Amino acid sequence: MDADMMANTITVELAERSYDIVIGDGVLTSIGERIALNFPGSRAVIVTDETVDALHGETVRGSCAFAGVETETVSVAAGESSKSYATLETVVEGILDAGMERGDVLLALGGGVVGDLAGFAAGIVRRGMPFIQLPTSLLAQVDSSVGGKTGINSPHGKNLVGLFNQPRLVLADTAVLDTLSEREMRAGYAEVAKYGLIDQPEFFSWLEDNHAAVFAGGEARAHAVATSCKAKAEVVKADEHEHGSRALLNLGHTFGHAFEAAVGYDATRLVHGEGVSIGMVMALEFSNRLNHCGPEVAERAEAHLRAVGLPTRISQIPGHEAFTTERLMDAIAQDKKVSRGALTFILARGIGESFVANDVPADAVRSHLDAALTL
Repeated sequence: MDADMMANTITVELAERSYDIVIGDGVLTSIGERIALNFPGSRAVIVTDETVDALHGETVRGSCAFAGVETETVSVAAGESSKSYATLETVVEGILDAGMERGDVLLALGGGVVGDLAGFAAGIVRRGMPFIQLPTSLLAQVDSSVGGKTGINSPHGKNLVGLFNQPRLVLADTAVLDTLSEREMRAGYAEVAKYGLIDQPEFFSWLEDNHAAVFAGGEARAHAVATSCKAKAEVVKADEHEHGSRALLNLGHTFGHAFEAAVGYDATRLVHGEGVSIGMVMALEFSNRLNHCGPEVAERAEAHLRAVGLPTRISQIPGHEAFTTERLMDAIAQDKKVSRGALTFILARGIGESFVANDVPADAVRSHLDAALTL
């Protein structure tokens, strides 16, 4: 495992279900040896999408073959549309068709869509089989691959069907990020900036000064990924099943998910990180509207997100003219953070000073959306 010499390992501490996040350039090539060592005699099924399979599938299959691990591959279409009941059935049946047993290993090779879909499948096939996250997008490396949230979308909203299913290992190979498009990198960066806005003001300041270096790669990128993963690992340790503080990780997501639903999860119009970027600015402006902070908080966050090329306004979403306040409110009402009809939002008192606000008045949200739709 030569790549491990330069790797950074972070442990998600969950007692007997603890696991490592291994971050480094080239760590993907170690997957076969890791399976042979930790799951001796097992086979592996690689769940991936067509785009990622063409880029990185042979690396994983070659590593496994070298270590004597037999593999099968189940590939799905790339994009958010694969987080569906139909694609879940395809994956589950593909795993069973391959003859995978309960002790075999599922490898989730891809971005957030594949990680969520494959992790869900791993949790329900044969009542559960071990899986490893092999995130290939920045968003997946810093957010969705860590913490055990898995699932698919419903016509009612995003991520409404799923379960908590912790992986056995996360291998975040920073070298594979070089294959991402600029748009995908920017979308993932929104989740990186989120950690600074939640409770790490020094990290947000560092990002303001170093975002170009993060996009360029090298040490700055590795630092951003590791800092994000450490932040998420601490939150997950404290609140695995999102009964309290873990909800902070959803800063900007309640609005963002509503925008994704409004475009029908059409990634040509809006991808997740872009929705989160717009949603975070809206959440900070909403915080100002409710007198939790001054207008400069949202202004500073928006300036930074704009500087890296992310959208920050609803008017930047193609087809936004068809959005209505009631349509967005319907999506927000389906949000997983809604409790007995009461709306919950992540708001802020400043940069790095976010908090969970329960019982947010629906009329206040409606008024905020009314105003945002005119900008």
